[in-house]
Amino acid sequence: MAARPRLGILLAITLTVTACGASTTSTDPGPSTAVTFDTSDGVTLAGRLFGPPSASAGIVLAHMLPADQTSWYPFAERLAGRGFRVLTFDFRGYCPGGDGGCSDGSKDIDAAPTDLRAAVAFLRADGVQRVGIAGASMGGTAALLVASRDRVGIPALVMLSAPQVLSGLAVGQPELQTVTGAKLYIAGLGDPAGAAASADALAALGPQPVNEEIAPVDAHGTDLLTSSHGEQLQAMIEEWFTRWLAPPAGGSPAA
Repeated sequence: MAARPRLGILLAITLTVTACGASTTSTDPGPSTAVTFDTSDGVTLAGRLFGPPSASAGIVLAHMLPADQTSWYPFAERLAGRGFRVLTFDFRGYCPGGDGGCSDGSKDIDAAPTDLRAAVAFLRADGVQRVGIAGASMGGTAALLVASRDRVGIPALVMLSAPQVLSGLAVGQPELQTVTGAKLYIAGLGDPAGAAASADALAALGPQPVNEEIAPVDAHGTDLLTSSHGEQLQAMIEEWFTRWLAPPAGGSPAA
């Protein structure tokens, strides 16, 4: 698995709803707590909290479509084991039921940043001081848009197969120039949705720190984490958050 050189051009990559794939991971949430929180426009979303309540560093995991928060459960447990407070959630209209939760409203890709912004606010209200975001496909596009307007600052982001353009969402140079946190773009080389080209373009547009990893697989979004290179990618994401969510010099421990 080798890093892919970044391209100095803007590519407008549009992924359709059907291109985003589906999760095949376990729906067992492990040690976690079901929660709900409201968006700025009054929609109640369902989520789950993992990891130590005393953690000062935390991560919001935003799912792809047509998956839901259960696609992140195994990796959420792994991050929690590293001492992070982790929040998964269902975007509006996603209602897997049972341990997967049930968010209110109708599915709306264009509202994804609104939903993710509410998740970040909820995790901060839970006591987390430094919040990172990992987003898959739709969730990755939303992560960049949320970070571009976050006044506190998102110090670390990971985007799995994030498209530049999806429905009414678009990420270009004006948005990325305001995303000063460390950005890791991951995609599958053979992803038929064109995620590798999108990763190239996004990585070329924003300020450092930036890293890009193109895995020699066809998987998309969170399915990358269970691919033949899944273990390497999971370890890379863990180390990315451990490095960039660390407290300032002289600060308190991360968890």
